[in-house]
Amino acid sequence: QVQLVESGGGLAQPGGSLRLSCVASGRTFSAYNMGWFRQAPGKEREFVAAISQNGGTTLYEDSVKGRFTISRDNAKNTVYLQMNSLKPEDTAVYYCAADGWSTYAQYSYWGQGTQVTVSS
Repeated sequence: QVQLVESGGGLAQPGGSLRLSCVASGRTFSAYNMGWFRQAPGKEREFVAAISQNGGTTLYEDSVKGRFTISRDNAKNTVYLQMNSLKPEDTAVYYCAADGWSTYAQYSYWGQGTQVTVSS
């Protein structure tokens, strides 16, 4: 079992930045690919980014490429999502997930989510 706790959400202005963190506890963090998803009101949960077990491979959804960066620190059992050049359409609840890759159904473990709101 893996427990995931996200933090770092909040209110940002368009063009601003936020960094999300997700701390894992339980089983060996470095054994899992990690991902970030988001869900806006009235919409399905969508893939944002994923990172492989050792951080050597990353994948991004097209709308966040060049703006968001996923990274991980296995010594701290933490995965990050650096979000730059934020847009109002990035507003959503952001979820951390473990043990999957690019689709919702692949992931075994989920955090509780953190709200990101982009507004002037």
